[in-house]
Amino acid sequence: MCGIIGIVGTSPVADRLVDGLKRMEYRGYDSSGICTIQDGKLTRRRAEGKLANLVAVLADQPAGGNVGIAHTRWATHGAPTSINAHPHATDRVAIVHNGIIENFKELRDELKADGRQFESETDSEVVAHLISRRIEAGDTPEEAMRDVLPRLQGAFGLAIAFRDYPDLLVGARLGSPLVVGYGEGEMYLGSDALALAPLTQQIAYLEEGDWVVVTRDGAQVYDAEHNPVTRAKQHSGASAAAVEKGNYRHFMQKEIFEQPTVVAQTLSSYLRRSDNSVALPQFDVDLSTIRRLTIVACGTSYYAGMVAKYWFEHFARLPVDIDVASEFRYRDPVLEEGGLALFISQSGETADTLAALRHCRKEGQKIAVVVNVPTSTMAREADLLLPTHAGPEIGVASTKAFTCQLAVLGALAAHMAVEKGRMSREEEQEVVRHLLEAPAALNAALDHDDDIAAMAHLIAPARDVLYLGRGQDYPLALEGALKLKEISYIHAEGYASGEMKHGPIALIDEQVPVIVIAPSGPLFDKTVSNMEEVRARGGQVVLISDSKGLEQASEGCIATIEMPEVHPLIAPLVYAVPVQLLAYHVALVKGTDVDQPRNLAKSVTVE
Repeated sequence: MCGIIGIVGTSPVADRLVDGLKRMEYRGYDSSGICTIQDGKLTRRRAEGKLANLVAVLADQPAGGNVGIAHTRWATHGAPTSINAHPHATDRVAIVHNGIIENFKELRDELKADGRQFESETDSEVVAHLISRRIEAGDTPEEAMRDVLPRLQGAFGLAIAFRDYPDLLVGARLGSPLVVGYGEGEMYLGSDALALAPLTQQIAYLEEGDWVVVTRDGAQVYDAEHNPVTRAKQHSGASAAAVEKGNYRHFMQKEIFEQPTVVAQTLSSYLRRSDNSVALPQFDVDLSTIRRLTIVACGTSYYAGMVAKYWFEHFARLPVDIDVASEFRYRDPVLEEGGLALFISQSGETADTLAALRHCRKEGQKIAVVVNVPTSTMAREADLLLPTHAGPEIGVASTKAFTCQLAVLGALAAHMAVEKGRMSREEEQEVVRHLLEAPAALNAALDHDDDIAAMAHLIAPARDVLYLGRGQDYPLALEGALKLKEISYIHAEGYASGEMKHGPIALIDEQVPVIVIAPSGPLFDKTVSNMEEVRARGGQVVLISDSKGLEQASEGCIATIEMPEVHPLIAPLVYAVPVQLLAYHVALVKGTDVDQPRNLAKSVTVE
């Protein structure tokens, strides 16, 4: 979602602000802008589209000044135009905002009745006018914040600059993350530690309802009741090196090929090779007493949770409910005493997942979090933190974060089974051995990249594509369809193979490619029967299977993709690779923006 960076510096900040925005491009955006304080005035530069457009504007119209704020916007209210781009400003105040002000219409009407003029269609602009009105009435920035913040309903991360107070910035957070960075004679604000990594490694995270006044001398944090508080400094650990593609054409391609390494790194944190056992971090949750597991996530993380449901129920015989986070609270779920709520998120800041987490906390559930950012809000609020160690994922379409989530969830399911007495020591050792085979199997899957690239032209012309899978391969069908939709803009749907005859088969004709995910095993013959139903109606089948499966069922397919023969436990990790590569190569054929597909954001910090 939107990216924020602010600098109270000792030298011109425009270039550093833009560099910070570049480091947040992975979040997704459709416009950008900066505002600096220069010669007693607020100097704003904005542009729609890519950051290169803002860089071009700044080359033509430089923005000097040692203090400034900057923003990449993902449109919510108002089209992605330069007028709607942040920062929004009056002659006295400039703001950048991540989130949604839910009561902006009534605030806007009030401000218009007071004679104030608006230039944008956004909800965010009301914040600039509310604060500016208080400053014009004689308030200090601190007094203005005490008056305005309680009036804002919704979610926000804010950074605010003041024309008449050129040596400070103010930040605030409610539902959207904000980080304070500590430098040598300089101070910083940012949406995440990665944005600030070249500037400082010393950071503090604001907590819900906090706001902060930042000067060159330091930061004063206030809580939601406006009491001065201290938030602990910590070492961010974020790499200050620029995130580079190396020899790869796109970040997504690089991240697909990183999967053997990062999955191995992740597994090394949860598995002991010395005795082939699962070793989770220390925590205060007695897993043997857990009676029901509730899994909540969004998008690709939700599909990881769907796979994990099979594992928890098979190995630990534990009842599992799973919900998309945006629906979870609104169906008023029944949460039993003694339950564990498991939240899966790449960023750890996803708004609806975080809201669901807090709902479960209020309902007395223990909280476990699988997350790729161990300093994120969800991580800090968990009883059991399970980091994925995937490293920064820049491509908007998730790849390595997904397989690392699966690796963690597989280890957790096995550990849960051991704790509940459902898995013997010998069975645990076997599961660990298979998990440890995953990196090599991922490497073997990647060896078929050229074959997948060669067949992408068969899929690229399609308007509609269907994916089929059975059992734990059904979530892979959903994930494959999502990947294709995200980056190639082809309409795609994933179905459980046996559901085809219950309606979707009406869509099948010779123009519809059908991707079948079917490792050899107990369910293979049933999937082949569904595949034959598709072929009988003219469907163009692409079969993804191992050598045994292809030997039995490849006849009549327009293409096949061979995978290594693996244990069913790790098949979802391995079969993620071909669906990722297929989406990637189809997108290349179509010429779409692979790393930053239209309308999408990496970190969704609004509901």
